[in-house]
Amino acid sequence: MSISPSKKISASGRLILVVGPSGAGKDALIERAKLALSGEKNFVFARRIVTRRPMAEDHDTLGMESFEKSEAQGDFLLSWRAHGLAYGLPASLKQDLVAGRTIIANVSRGVILQAEQLGFPVIVLHVTADPVILAARIATRGRESMAEVRARVERAAPLQWHSATIVEIRNEGTIDHGAALFIEAIIRSAEPETALVQ
Repeated sequence: MSISPSKKISASGRLILVVGPSGAGKDALIERAKLALSGEKNFVFARRIVTRRPMAEDHDTLGMESFEKSEAQGDFLLSWRAHGLAYGLPASLKQDLVAGRTIIANVSRGVILQAEQLGFPVIVLHVTADPVILAARIATRGRESMAEVRARVERAAPLQWHSATIVEIRNEGTIDHGAALFIEAIIRSAEPETALVQ
């Protein structure tokens, strides 16, 4: 898939936060977007720092003690805790924002309010699907019982924000269809005078 921005990119850096429940397909959509926008220097896909060894997701790793030390030193643009792990985005990403680039980052929904305090426009791409679809996708991983799968689907907390723009992406069809919606939302979010439905 080859998609190029159709309008001039804003001179103001923007932070696109990708959030959504387990099974929504966030990682797959992000990988498709990386390929489609690989030639666009104004788009930066953030590489996360996580306190676990790399698994399916490509990320950098720190032990918890080192992570907490880095966090205290201000080495992260954003940091949060989820599922017993610590996650962070490197502070160097702020240079990209100041330079007018658009950062795309896979984060926890609980970090939206923290991101708003950075002073840059925040767009949240809320990737979701019908609970039945989410449960089926999680179940195919084979890591949890059906009771645990249902509990995971049901415990998703509502989004909380003040000034962010919220865009919902229903990823319920093919990966090609979901990726097209996702990439279009990224491109539109980076355009000046963005007019996305909240």
